[in-house]
Order: sequence, then structure tokens, then C-alpha cells
Amino acid sequence: MTIIKLKENLSLDLPADLAEKLGLSPGDSLTADVDQEGRLLLTPVPAVAEPPQASLKEAITKKNLATSMQFIKGIGPKLAETLARKGINTVEDALYLLPNRYEDRSTIVPIARLALGSTQVFQGEVAAAEPQTTKGGRRYFEVLLKDTSGVIHLKWFNFNPVFMKRTWRIGRRGIFTGHVGQYGLQREVHHPEVEWLADGEEIAAVLSRDTASFGRIVPVYPLTEGLSQKIMRKVLKEVVERFVGFISDHLPPDLRHRHKLLPIPDALAEVHFPESVTDITVLNRGDFQAHRTLVFDEFFYLELGMALKRQGVVIEEGIGFSVTHKYTKPLLQMLPFQLTTAQRRVLTEIKEDMMTPHPMHRLVQGDVGSGKTLVALMAALVAVENGYQVAIMAPTEILAEQHFLNIHRWCELLGVSVVLLTSSFKGKARTAALASIADGSAQIVIGTHAVIQDKVEFHRLGMGIVDEQHRFGVLQRGILRKKGENPDILVMTATPIPRTLAMTVFGDLSLSVIDELPPGRTPIETRLVFESRRSQVYAAIREEVNNGRQAYLIYPLVEETEKSELKAASQMAEHLQNDIFPDLKVGLLHGRMKPEEKEAVMRSFKAQETEILVATTVIEVGIDVPNATIMVIEHAERFGLSQLHQLRGRVGRGSAKSKCFLLTSGRLSEDGEKRLRVMESTNDGFRIAEADLEIRGPGDFLGTRQAGLPDFRVANILRDGRILEEARKEAFTLVEQDPGLKQPHHAAIREELARRWGGRLELAGVA
Repeated sequence: MTIIKLKENLSLDLPADLAEKLGLSPGDSLTADVDQEGRLLLTPVPAVAEPPQASLKEAITKKNLATSMQFIKGIGPKLAETLARKGINTVEDALYLLPNRYEDRSTIVPIARLALGSTQVFQGEVAAAEPQTTKGGRRYFEVLLKDTSGVIHLKWFNFNPVFMKRTWRIGRRGIFTGHVGQYGLQREVHHPEVEWLADGEEIAAVLSRDTASFGRIVPVYPLTEGLSQKIMRKVLKEVVERFVGFISDHLPPDLRHRHKLLPIPDALAEVHFPESVTDITVLNRGDFQAHRTLVFDEFFYLELGMALKRQGVVIEEGIGFSVTHKYTKPLLQMLPFQLTTAQRRVLTEIKEDMMTPHPMHRLVQGDVGSGKTLVALMAALVAVENGYQVAIMAPTEILAEQHFLNIHRWCELLGVSVVLLTSSFKGKARTAALASIADGSAQIVIGTHAVIQDKVEFHRLGMGIVDEQHRFGVLQRGILRKKGENPDILVMTATPIPRTLAMTVFGDLSLSVIDELPPGRTPIETRLVFESRRSQVYAAIREEVNNGRQAYLIYPLVEETEKSELKAASQMAEHLQNDIFPDLKVGLLHGRMKPEEKEAVMRSFKAQETEILVATTVIEVGIDVPNATIMVIEHAERFGLSQLHQLRGRVGRGSAKSKCFLLTSGRLSEDGEKRLRVMESTNDGFRIAEADLEIRGPGDFLGTRQAGLPDFRVANILRDGRILEEARKEAFTLVEQDPGLKQPHHAAIREELARRWGGRLELAGVA
């Protein structure tokens, strides 16, 4: 029999086995009370954790890693300032400035044996040194270098003749590093690095003098103006030797063992100055244990933050909507088509989320024309049926107006009030819009970031819908949530985002994909056409129009304020109307028109009163004219692939065969042509997005650095996708096992997570 004594303060200390049965953690206790009917009431009291005191060792470690670079041996104020421009202010910053690539300088190669296409180290004596001029009149400086095995030419194309003549004296000896190339019949090295030998000095003495740059595989760092590789290597060698041991490593030991990871300090030292890996190809691929360790560590903490965010969303109280079909059923009956299987599936996922008493956080991805806006409207109507307001946010006024034009048309018929609010609303129009939002008479509010400004007060916000999320920051999503009592959040994007990128940027969201186009849609034949063939493009437009079809001609508008671009679009419309197609009706649509003007132009085009529509990117999203079967995109090289894909999606919306011509001047870079050829080869938005991401990199792909994409110091989401998946799995498992990372042995992980990602991921509650 177990006897439990009641203490003077009316608390109970329970034996461990009994506490475990009652679901209490170590250190928790129970308080006892007696109710009016004489029953004993027991209430669990969680143990109050003592605030962890930073040990002396931890304090010293933090202080050391925060050491300013100007206090490092060999660095004066000027060099410290130059390093600061590169973002290197402290010792920790320097430790995480990792090499771009590696060069094998372990052996000095005789000149005759230098391998073409590789960076190698060789020694020699200056045999000749003179400025030269090419047949085209370009000046360069040439040095003939010799050793006992042969000769090689060194060249500089940007040089000071006086300095070069004085430095490259005949007979002077040195050790050289550079990329060996072949031009015509001779081997050359352009702009080599050099370490001069003093008179009578042996090569061995130079090699031992600079062990960071010779006799080993050496790192090549990203530089800024005023820095050389030699200085960077010297600085980093000093920093790594003195400070790498202070870097903390909190990855659980069993996790490190499972994934064969090194301790973080060892991994950093090895990445800067490799000792155990000597295969230059493996090093430059980033496919070695030390590098994998640092990548895993970086992804693990990011995904830990994502897991906690998602858990927080699940734990919070939200709105449990009921589905009454008051508006959704009549809308379905009005539509001239049926929902696709994918639309119905995604709608079911959204409705199930909305019916739970926790806030929904869902990302809906769908290719161009897959019908995301309709799915979003159906979800919005569920919230409206329950007496709540809905806010729909778009990144630009044009997109907000486009959504307004599409949505208010249906909602008017249903008796649902829709209000547009953008920053261009002034005076009475703005006051009226704000009043209707505040008193709840505006049931659906559509707008730009103006929707989340301080002065906008919602009467009863139940749902936020964010369109083209990649153009909004994570913080804006958070502000929208604060406009109501934990409203449901639905995020939409027509930019197909590759899986690894979606996991990184939207890891806290549940994912729905509309992976089916409406029936009757046909693949679009896309061709890259150079300016010289413009007449053939115009002939193709005329042929389509003669067959009763319509055409778009798109002009780039880089920014809405660029009047010169706008004028170009207007001039193009005028030129086409007067000189090319005088017998046809040419319309013009651009972002600076008033909403009613745009609506009139589009109505005319839909009614087939206009055969050719010249437009800026205003037509990128949401315009649906099944009879338009040909599109010409001027200056196609100015657009990103994903945007081209969005534009192209305005044709091919009916059963007739459609064409898209990418018109370009012909002066394309290799990357430029490569990008446009991808458009010719596929209609698959995800394949296009992958290619865009590979060519442009994640920052450009998402548009801005404020897009919520983390700044990785080591990891690369393209190259390291597999490691990301492994790290994500481990992070989500850990948070599942210890929600909130409350267990004492996870305190250090919590602290490190707050330090790295707290601000960026809105993890204020973690620290």
C-alpha cells in the first residue's frame, strides 16, 4: 500500500511511478483542496525551472566568438573595414565565410607537364617581359617564363606598364599559380598569382613561409575589393587555429552518429583547410563529410523552427467553421463548367482544415490556369457563410484589381459584398472602404499590402488569403493574422515552386497541389524567334485572326512607373493598328488605366470586338479568353521563366491549338538563350521552375531577399536537397517527441535556435 502525506502548504509529493501514471513530469507536484461537498480536488503544478545560469565557460566562448576582427593578429583598422564590407565583423563571421572552391597546390609542377584546363602551381624565371598589342589594337602585357623543362606565356589585359616593367624584371624567380589555357598553338596563364623568391632563396624556404598557400590543397574564398586570396587565407588560418574550438555543437549525439556527422568545430576546420580529403573533384562538389555536417547543421535548425511554427499553429485556438453551402452551392450551379478532380480534392483539404478549431495554414500551389482563384473564392464563401470577413492580399495593384474584377462579378449575383482597397485609394473612396470594413458590411476585402496597414480595422476577420506568397515576407503574413483572432490563412502561388524550395520557405504550411488543368486545355507550341523574322510572326497572327481567333502581343513593363516602357506599348499598339493590321481592331491594356477602363477593354476582347490586344504584364494572372490562340512576347529575354510561363498561360485555354512566340533581338547571352530554349521544350511549370531556379539562383527566383528565404551560410537548396529532407525529418521527429523542446537536455538546442532564427521565423516564444 502506498501512503502519501499532505504537506503543510497543502501540496503532495508523489512517488515517481504514480506521478508517471498521472502524466506528471519530474519535479511536478499536486496541490490539494476540498470542495463544498467535501471532495478532495487535486491540481497538477508544473515544476518551475530555474533559469539556466550561463557557465563561465559559455560566457568566455560567446565573448571569444564575438571578438572584433580588428583585434586579430595582422589586421589593422583599414583591413578590418574592408572585411566589414564583406560582412565579416567578428571571429564567428570569419569562421563561416567558407571557401568557394579549392586548388591543389600540394606539388610544384614542371612547366612542360602543366595540364590544360586546371589550376596549378609552377616555378620559373622571367625570360622576357614587354607590353604588346593585338591586331585589333588591344594592349596587353606578356611575360615569357622558363624552367629547365620548358616555357609558358603569362598575360595581363589590365595593367600599369611602369609597374609591370619594374616588377617583372628579367632573371627574377618566383612561384606562380594560375589556370592553364591554350590559345592558338601556345599555352598561356592569365593574371597568375605570384610569390617572389629573394636573391639566392630556396623554393623550400618560401613554401614553409606560407603554409596556408602552398604545399597543400588551399581554399579559394569569395573576395571584395581590396582583399586578395593570400590575405584571406592568412587571416582565416589565424582565426581557425585560435577560435574554431569555441564554436558550440548541440546536435544530439545519436543524430550525429546516424548521419555520420563530425563535431561542428572539426567540420569547420576541415572545410577551411582540408587534411583528410585530397580529391579536388570531391572537395569542389561539396561532397565530403565536413561539408555535409555543416549543411545538415544549418538545415536542421531551420527545419526545427519550421516544426515549432507548425506545432504552434496546431496548438493555438482558432475558428471551427461549419460548411452550410449557403453560397458555395449556388456558385457551383452558376459556373459554366465543372470543377476538376484536383480542385475538388484541394477544396476538401481546405474545408477539413477550416472545420478544425485550430488556425489553418495551407499553401495551394497550382500551375497557370489550374483554377486556384475559384478554389480560394469557394473557401472565402465558407467563411462568409459563418458570418466572418475575408481579406484577400495580392502583391500589386494590378493583381488586386484583377481579383476584384473576377470575384465581385460572381459575388454580386450571390448577394455578397466585395470591397477593393489599395494604396491609390484616397479621400472619400478610402474613408468609405475603411468604414465598410470596420462595420462588417464589407464581407470580402481585396487589396494590396494596404489591407494590413494600422488604420484598417476588421469587424470580424475569419480568413486571410495571400496570393503569390513568394512576393510577400513572412512578417506580412504574421501581421495579417493579427488583424483577427487567429484567422485561417490560405496562401496561393501560381509560380510552381520546386519541392526543396517549398520546404525551405513554406515549411510551416500544409501543402495542397492543384495538379490538373481544366478539360479541353491543349499544350501550347512555343518558339523562340529573332527580330529578323518579325514579318513571319505577323503573318502567323493574321492567319489565326482569319480563322476567327484572337491574339495577345505582350510588351514588358519592368516597373509600373516606367513611362518610357508604357509609351513603347502604346506606340506598338498604334503602329500595329495603322501600319500592320489597319483592317483589324487593335486594343491596348496597361497598368495605369482605371479599373473601369481595363474592364471595358477586356469586355471588348472577350466579346471578340477586338482581334489583337497589346498589353503589358497586367494580363499575367487571371484573364481567361478561350478564343485567344496566339501570343507574341516582345523582349522575351527580359522576363524570368516563371513569368513567361504565367504569360503563356493566357492562351491555350480552349480546345484550339495555340502558339506562343518569344521575340528577342538576337543579342542573347548563353544563359539567356538557354532559359528561353527551356520554354520551347516544355509546358510543365515545375520543370520550368526547376530550370529557372538552377539558372537564376533562389534569391532571384523568389524576387527579393525579403521574400522570407533564409540566408544560408553553407547550404545550397539546389545541391543539398537530399540533406534538407534528412534534416527536416529529424527536426520534425524531435519536436514530435518533445513539443516545444521543453526537456532540460534540449535547452541548449532551444537557445541556439532562438539565436539563429528567432527573429526571422517569428519564434519569439522559443527563447
